[in-house]
Amino acid sequence: MIQVTDEAAKRIIDLREAEGRSDDQNVRVSVKGGGCSGLMYDLSFDAETKDTDDIFEDKGVKIFVDKKSLLYLAGTTLDFSDGLNGKGFQFVNPNASRTCGCGESFSI
Repeated sequence: MIQVTDEAAKRIIDLREAEGRSDDQNVRVSVKGGGCSGLMYDLSFDAETKDTDDIFEDKGVKIFVDKKSLLYLAGTTLDFSDGLNGKGFQFVNPNASRTCGCGESFSI
């Protein structure tokens, strides 16, 4: 399961509205190879589910995750920060043994 903080849910809803997306545009979270730690998070809007997706909903936000990515993301919390130490979505992943300085890549 992937959880969403109040701040992340608000930012996702605000972004969807600002970009003129409909309510059927949900969040897709996946893991791809790359980044300085070996694996990277990918976050996008998507209206279509795939046969390999698991669907989670938290705080009014639907999240699509393919089964392969879920192996790396189980128990992760999606957060959003706009503080002095960086602005953007952040993944709090209990499975990551190492993350890069920017927080966009990790290793298991």
